Amino acid sequence: MFQKNAIFLYTLCVSLFVPGIAVAQELDSLSYHLDDVVAIGKKSVSEETSSTPFQNVDRSEIDRLGLRELSDVVKRMSGVDVCDYGGVGGLKTVSVRGMGAKHTAVSYDGVVVSDARSGMVDLGRFSMENVSAVSLTIGQGDEISLRTARDYSLASMLSVKSNTIPVGYSSYVKMQGGSFGFADLVAYGGYSNDDRTFAASLCGNYLRSDGAYPFALVNGGIATKEKRSDSDVESVMLEGNVKASLFDGLLSAKLHYYGSERGLPGAVNLYNKENRERIWDRNLFAQAVYDFALSEAADMRVVAKYDHSYSRYKEINKNYAAGERVDVNRQNEFYLSLAMANPHHGKFNYSVAVDVAYALLENNFENSNSPRRFSSYTVFAMQYSFQRVSLTTSLLATYINDDVSFAASPVPYRRLSPALAFSVQPFKNSSLRLRASVKDSYRVPTFADLYYLRHGNTALKPERATQYNMGLTWGESYCGFLRDVVVTVDAYCNNVRDKIVALPTMYIWRMMNFGKAHIYGVDVNVSARVGLSKRVALLADANYSWQRAMDVTDSSAKNYRDQLPYTPEHSGNLSFTVENPVLNVSYMLSVVGERYMLPQNTEYNRMAGYYEHSFSLYKEFVLGFAKLRLQSELLNVADKKYEIIRYYPMPGFQWRVSARLSF
Repeated sequence: MFQKNAIFLYTLCVSLFVPGIAVAQELDSLSYHLDDVVAIGKKSVSEETSSTPFQNVDRSEIDRLGLRELSDVVKRMSGVDVCDYGGVGGLKTVSVRGMGAKHTAVSYDGVVVSDARSGMVDLGRFSMENVSAVSLTIGQGDEISLRTARDYSLASMLSVKSNTIPVGYSSYVKMQGGSFGFADLVAYGGYSNDDRTFAASLCGNYLRSDGAYPFALVNGGIATKEKRSDSDVESVMLEGNVKASLFDGLLSAKLHYYGSERGLPGAVNLYNKENRERIWDRNLFAQAVYDFALSEAADMRVVAKYDHSYSRYKEINKNYAAGERVDVNRQNEFYLSLAMANPHHGKFNYSVAVDVAYALLENNFENSNSPRRFSSYTVFAMQYSFQRVSLTTSLLATYINDDVSFAASPVPYRRLSPALAFSVQPFKNSSLRLRASVKDSYRVPTFADLYYLRHGNTALKPERATQYNMGLTWGESYCGFLRDVVVTVDAYCNNVRDKIVALPTMYIWRMMNFGKAHIYGVDVNVSARVGLSKRVALLADANYSWQRAMDVTDSSAKNYRDQLPYTPEHSGNLSFTVENPVLNVSYMLSVVGERYMLPQNTEYNRMAGYYEHSFSLYKEFVLGFAKLRLQSELLNVADKKYEIIRYYPMPGFQWRVSARLSF
């Protein structure tokens, strides 16, 4: 019913606003700047003016809080749950507003990072050293110009933007060390000519840690001190970027390699303290984005990407005939996107994009299905802004078809997914804005859901979700002694249908559509800068999330309307930074309420809430032609013992020190 109503609203909006094209303002000429990922000079989306929930963490905040991993950045955002299995090398995935990791897309410099096998992106593979900003958009999003069609396909988008290449030659070396054998070395070099018609950079990152942190193993009333094993990691990241003016357009190309060897820390209990599992990952992708003016009335963007992933998993166990089990997976994807938009950015803006992708998976399983997936996404989006009113809408057409070797291929997946976002500034002399949005999203089963050994089920239906959001925003650059004050409050409701879960059959577990979830919540974000004196400033950020995520599948079930597993009802973050000429100090507090590890909310399944206190101290020195930044971080200073996933203990107190020398 929602889909029909939303399509009707979408058609109505088109009929109302298309005539505005005829009276559009005079077109501006197209100009390119290499310091922008998007070549069009449109005003960037901000947290206080966005018609959908939008959160952004820039480079300055990443540095002053000492956020080393992408998962650390995401934890600072409201409405976000990070599943962390512990240690530096543990798997880290993100769930936004209780919808699960597979409903969140991750974009790197405007191109989605995909994984057809699992549908999830491990946040641990991203280094923050070459990142200028991380943003989270929930729902439609206000930025429509020249976006790829796949951007619109999931419920939320986590966007990572790489650093700007400054004019001239630039380079830096950073060394970092810390608890549990942690060591990190980063080297960067870049060049851009004066007129910014050419720029190039190369960044390398080596990391290792033994991950042997202490934890307490509880057996009834007895607790013994143990050390985490099989949590070591060694990884290498290399990335090269080139931006150049080419044939009256702008070419941005990226080559990225990530390789790691990790121990997989298993669940710990009284009789199983060690886990003899390891995984080797290799990922290489090359992507190119070319922006140019097709005519005075249309800009074009062409995106091409090739992605290769290799993983080798090994488990040593006497239950196997050979004493071990080795799984090898190779995944390749070829991706192409064409987008067109009007360049003037007046009252009426539109964008059209068509994406196609071909992914194939090969592994060493006996009678492997070797699935191959063809995906097509087509989107038409438009935006109308007049005085204090903004309306953004889109319609996405999805077509996905699989082909397999030794099983019946599922029927092709097809769906039209509309979205609508609206914001209004009711008072001319006040920055207060009201906003509302609705979006239909569609999560197709992954290769693992459909074909993994005997567990897969080719009859699966896609998960369907509808997101509703209503909120208000307010922001002022000057308010008495306060500077740059931003307040956002949003209430939301998400309905998820045909949820894909693993359920036991007669002899084995199978993937099935069995589940409905209703998710309600409120997110509050506040940030401000306080001028304490001419040379001392206080930067403050706080957020709070209340979330009620209920299983409403079966009214006769014991877990009916119980909270979904690993979803806290209350969570929040608080940070303060005092910037001064002597020593800059940051304080961070993270609080997560109680959760349940299984669908039934019993006392046995309850997991206690936890909190973390952390400090960061940093100072910059000018050494002639170079700049030295020294920083130290004290993490979980109260040495709080807790688990995010049951039986996967998290590290207690940790320390890190770093030195960065920039030229």
